Amino acid sequence: MNRIKILEVIRQGQIGGGESHLFDLIYFLDKSRFEPICLSFSDGEMITKLKQMGVRCHVIESQKPFDLQVQKQVKQLIMDEEIQIVHAHGSRAASNVLYTIKQIHIPFIYTVHGWSFHDDQSFLVRKLRSWSEKLICHYANDVICVSQSNADTGREVFGLKSAHVIENGINLKRFNPDLKFKDLRREFGFSDSDFVVSFVARCTLQKNPIDFLKAIKTAHEKNSRIKGLFVGEGDMDVEVDRFIGDNQMHDYVFRSAFRTDVPDLLNCMDVYCLPSLWEGLSIALLEAMAMGKAIIATPTDGTKELIIDGKNGLVVPFNDVQAIVDAFDRFCQDRALMSQCSDEARKFVAERFNAQRVADSVSEIYQKYLDSSSFI
Repeated sequence: MNRIKILEVIRQGQIGGGESHLFDLIYFLDKSRFEPICLSFSDGEMITKLKQMGVRCHVIESQKPFDLQVQKQVKQLIMDEEIQIVHAHGSRAASNVLYTIKQIHIPFIYTVHGWSFHDDQSFLVRKLRSWSEKLICHYANDVICVSQSNADTGREVFGLKSAHVIENGINLKRFNPDLKFKDLRREFGFSDSDFVVSFVARCTLQKNPIDFLKAIKTAHEKNSRIKGLFVGEGDMDVEVDRFIGDNQMHDYVFRSAFRTDVPDLLNCMDVYCLPSLWEGLSIALLEAMAMGKAIIATPTDGTKELIIDGKNGLVVPFNDVQAIVDAFDRFCQDRALMSQCSDEARKFVAERFNAQRVADSVSEIYQKYLDSSSFI
């Protein structure tokens, strides 16, 4: 039986939440039935890892949504590879294949990793973004949302008609706190008595890194044992580095660019903090929970479905630095609560968020096209 060729499209080649989702999806797909081929609009570590796994990858450089200049290359790639399904992950990736899909009429699947519109945008920007999401969903044969909240938001904002809810999953064999890990606390200069709070995410406005740093500064001034681990890079790198330098935080904040040893990073910290302004369903948050880390996070779409305040983590309001500081202090002072939240977080993820389940659910959507007359 011939395998069905699926073009998996992603915005960037660096590893973020959506990229980790795509990597695990490709890893766990049944390769006897499906042949995944990757298209990214920038190069990066994920592309390197996929190639090492034997996946054919193509990079067409673009930093813009709805980029008409790349359409000819996208169309040629689809024709040359004899692609049968296009699966776009995220609105930027979807927007850059939409015009071609309309031309050649092949099945198009769109996975929403958090909508591109959100409340802190101006009225005009939010309206434009919601219109573009509505357009993409209109032309998609199937829409996948990574949380029920995302699907509900789509219905409320622009009348999303139907969507499959397939929650994100992670590789529980890799993110397993019972494994052996490198001792990164020594490498980063933390002692056993330090209380290490981490931010491991893309350094972008969405993740709200400056509020994290403000909270670390205030908390450390109150309790010198509280220190920060900041790992990630992005378009706010200059602003983040300037804030750390201007506030002389180098002695108690370890700053690193993107790293691939995420399980080791998670193992060395006490608390994982994600003060995002919006999320679909954060892969990084699931990874931290799987590793049994205490969580502090804002009530974004997907996070509301993960964290029960005081049971498996602490939920803080958006843009509230003092609430983050108070949450740091609460975990630092109440180790029984921190241990309870860690155990409950790990148990919750292990029972529900396995990457193999995600691949199986997506495969069912692919399969209906494999069974249709167009592939006989």
